[in-house]
Order: sequence, then structure tokens, then C-alpha cells
Amino acid sequence: MQSSASEKRPSLRQLLLLVAPSFKRYRLRISLGLMALIIVDILQLLIPRILKQGIDSISTKAETTNLAQLAIFIICIACTVIILRFCWRYMILGFSRILECTIRNSIFSHILQMDATFFEKNSTGKLMAHSSNDLSAVQMAFGMGTVAAVDSSVMLTVAIAFMLSINVKLTILALVPLPLLAISTKILAGQLHTRFETVQEQFSHLTEFSRSAISSIWLVKAYTMEDLQTNQFDALGKEYVRANLKVGVINGLLQPLSTLVGNLGILSIFFFGGRMVIQEVISLGDFVAFITYLYMLIWPMMAIGWVTNLAQRGLTSLQRIRLLMEQKSMMLDGPEKASRETKGARIELCDLSFTYPNASQPALHHINLTFLEKTYGLTGRTGCGKTSLCRILCRLYPVEDGMYLHNEIDVNRQGLNELREQISYVSQESTLFSDTVKNNIRFGNEEASEEEITEAARRADIHNNISELSNGYDTLIGEQGVKLSGGQRQRIALARALLTKRPILLIDDGLSAVDVETEHQIFSRLREGENKTIIIISNRIKLLSMTDEIIILDSGEIADRGSHQHLLRHNSLYQSMAKKQQEQREEKL
Repeated sequence: MQSSASEKRPSLRQLLLLVAPSFKRYRLRISLGLMALIIVDILQLLIPRILKQGIDSISTKAETTNLAQLAIFIICIACTVIILRFCWRYMILGFSRILECTIRNSIFSHILQMDATFFEKNSTGKLMAHSSNDLSAVQMAFGMGTVAAVDSSVMLTVAIAFMLSINVKLTILALVPLPLLAISTKILAGQLHTRFETVQEQFSHLTEFSRSAISSIWLVKAYTMEDLQTNQFDALGKEYVRANLKVGVINGLLQPLSTLVGNLGILSIFFFGGRMVIQEVISLGDFVAFITYLYMLIWPMMAIGWVTNLAQRGLTSLQRIRLLMEQKSMMLDGPEKASRETKGARIELCDLSFTYPNASQPALHHINLTFLEKTYGLTGRTGCGKTSLCRILCRLYPVEDGMYLHNEIDVNRQGLNELREQISYVSQESTLFSDTVKNNIRFGNEEASEEEITEAARRADIHNNISELSNGYDTLIGEQGVKLSGGQRQRIALARALLTKRPILLIDDGLSAVDVETEHQIFSRLREGENKTIIIISNRIKLLSMTDEIIILDSGEIADRGSHQHLLRHNSLYQSMAKKQQEQREEKL
């Protein structure tokens, strides 16, 4: 459905519907801004007429009082223009920034509501481009693009009207070269658009390479790849420079071309207009005013191509944003509320089968499980479906009706957060934010006190390590916790999960970087705490032996289940795993 949607090009009306609410809300601000802009243009176009009167007064040797009045009038116009120019910039350009902020917030909110399938189809770089480059293009189109379009239209219309009032024949003669400027500007603007797209693409590559290298800095150092990374960055930087130079060539042609065409018009006016002055067909003041208006026409003619370029870029970006916003989550809120009568949360999987989107084989087959207030271990070979089951339990993917019950209610009939608010999740990646240790732990429970944060850290056996950091709990840990070891990151993630105090704790191999003894201590504390359902995904036999029940998955199916002793006696896979780990421990001794 998404691919077909992307192939269908939205109409201009459909695109503008995306920004219509903001225009409606700020219509008074926009109207006042446009009014101020139009008044500024008209006032500026009055100045040549005032100059005409002044020059004609000098030619006729009129009284100096008249000249002084004209000078005061020009000063008043200049002061008014300054004030109104500030007003239209504040109102129109300010609105474009508000529009940019509004759409960015909508994109961010929309992304957060999407399911896991959405993120499998859309890379982080692509989503960031929507919130940066695309929004900048939209902001420019509705900001400076609107200003340039209105400004050039008013200037062009009123200036030509004033020129016609001076002399029709001279006006027609003056306008002959100007369409050449509009045509050439439009041609060059099209090339400028194409080349600027290349600049943005090269900048995107450069930014993505920088992000990747910095986020993987320890890997780069471990494999001594600094020189290679530097050379690759240098090559990308040179490509970016070359792309910018190509843009510079077009920009370098536009200004001389506009000057040349403008001077051709002025040259013709000097020749024919000068003769008219000598023949007293027009006055010297008329001649000066006419030349001034001709200079004023150069900008509107140049703006035609620029506005077209801005509009095309803005509408293209708006189309990309609209296609993003049209993508719908497959996870929908149901009408019912979950029961909160019991402290724990009962979870039942009834003949559950699951296949990832676009996958040819199911990840899970006919899973029947009931999780109560006990400790469970999930284990099996790599790719057996452990993480897939974990994602289903967290409701990251949709399931068919009747396959997943929460407190005896089908999850498809509940709100999305009804189940998620019952589960604390520790993932394999131990995702941390570039923030303080304290803020990372209390993510998910912003109201937690200092004592509660410390207690959660103690239970996760990370308090002593945090205390040894330079600023303790207020230490900034860098991107993805780059300052911490793998085990420290996992234990901070565990402390975060414990602080939420939810009845179900789901740990997806979240203690793999912790040594066996520390892992044993942590799990002992977890079992001694309040009654809750604890589900641990792990292949460590010593950890699994501490759980009440162990579930073995194989090829997406439940291969066996039971206690540690039961599986040691009756399951060959579990026996093999236990034997291999025992041999590894003996080798270390």
C-alpha cells in the first residue's frame, strides 16, 4: 500500500491541505504582513516620482522651500519603510518558522506513533532528512518565496504603471530586453535546482559518514582505521566542494547576466530617452524617474526564476513529507481498558503464529504460553525466535485476534499503552541517551525521587560504579553511553526498567556483558523483590537454572519446557548447552 501511495503524485491542493490549518490559524498575521510588504513596495516606488518633482523644480528654478518639503517627504517615507519592513519580516518570515516548527512537531509525533514495521522500511537518515532538509525547503518556500513572489509582482505591476504614465513608447522600448533576463534566469534556475539537489545529497553523505564514524569511534580505533576513515572523509569533502563550485558557476552567471540585460535597457533609454529630453518631449525629471524605475525592474525579473525554484523545491519537499504522514501504523488502539485489580498482569499466548512483513517463513509457530507471577527463562539456538517473541510480548508488532490476551482481554481490543505500561523492557542493545546517568535511569518515570533512583541502581548493582564517575549520577555519558563499559550500560538500562516498578520485567539478553557472579547477584535481588513476572532471554545455563520455568524454542516453536533439572535429564539441546558451558568454565580454571 505504501509503495502505491508513493507512486501517486498528490495534487497541489492535497499538498496545501497539509499547511492549511497553520494558514487558517495565523491568517491575520499573514494578512498584516503582506499588507505591510505591499505598502513598503508602493512607498519605495513613490521615491522616483518625488525625485522627478525635485529635479523639475531645480530645472525651473523653483523656490528652495519646495525642495525642502520633498526632502522631508523622502525622509518620512524612508522611516516608514524601515518600520514596515521590520513588520513584514517579523510577520511573514516569523510565520514560516512557526510553520516549520509545527510540521516538525507533527512529523516527530507521527514517527513516535508508528510500529516497528515502519522503522524497518524507513532509515534514520531518511527520517532526519524530512525533519531537516525538507522542512528547510518548505520554510524557504513559504517564507522568502512568498515575500519574493508578492514583492516582485507588486514592484513589476506598479513600476510599469508609473513608467507608462511617464511615456508609453519609452516604456515599451525599455521592456524589450527584460524578458531575455526572465528566460535566461529560468533556465539557469532549473540547472541551479538540479545542482543544489546534488549539494544536499553530498552533504547528506558527508553528515551520515561523520555520524557513523563518531558513533563507532572505539571500533575505528580498535582496528586502527583512523587514516582510512580520514581519507574517505576527505574524498567526500572534496565531492561536496565540487558540487558547491558547480552551484557557484550558476550563481556567478546570474548576477553578470542581470547586470548586462539591465544595462542594455538603460543604454537604450539613455539614447532614446536622452533625445526626448533634448526635444522636450519629456522633462529631465521624467527621464531620471524612468531610469530609476527601470533599475527597480531588474529584481522582479530575476525573482521569477528564483521564486519558481523555491516553489518547486518546497512543493517537492512537501510531497515527501505528506507521503510520510500518510503512512499509518498497523498497531491501533482498541476500545477497552485492561483490568488493574491484580498487581501482576496475566499474559496468555493462544496458538500464536507470527510472520515478519515481507518474510517468506514464519518467525513463530503455534506458541501456547501463560505467564504468571513467576520467573521464566527463554532459551534456544540463534534465530530460534526468542527476540521475536519478546517483541510480540511488548506489542511492537500486530497479531491476529485472540492470539494474545492481557488480563483475559484480547490485546487488539485494548489501548496500545494498556499492556506496554505493564512491562519494563531491557533490550539487547541497552539503548542509552546522550544525557546524565540520572536522566537515563529515570527515563520512563520522570517523577522518581533521588532515593528511588539510587535504590534502583543498587538493585541493578551499578550504584558503586556510578559513584566512581567524575560527577556521579550527574555525569554525562556521551552518545549511547560511550564512556561506559558494556556491562555498565546494561546495568543502567536494568535500573531504568526497575525504576518504572511495573509488574512484568522482560530482559532480552540484557545481562550478557555482565560477569556470571554479578549476574547471579542481580537476579537474586530481583527474585527477592516484590512479586512480579520476570522473563529472561538468555543462553547462560547458570542464570536459567535460577528461574522457576525454562522454555526452549527451536525454529519458532516450543521445543520443550520445564525446570532446570527436568531439562538436564530429558532435553538433548539443553544438555549440550550445559555441557559446553561447563567445559568453558573448566578451561578458564
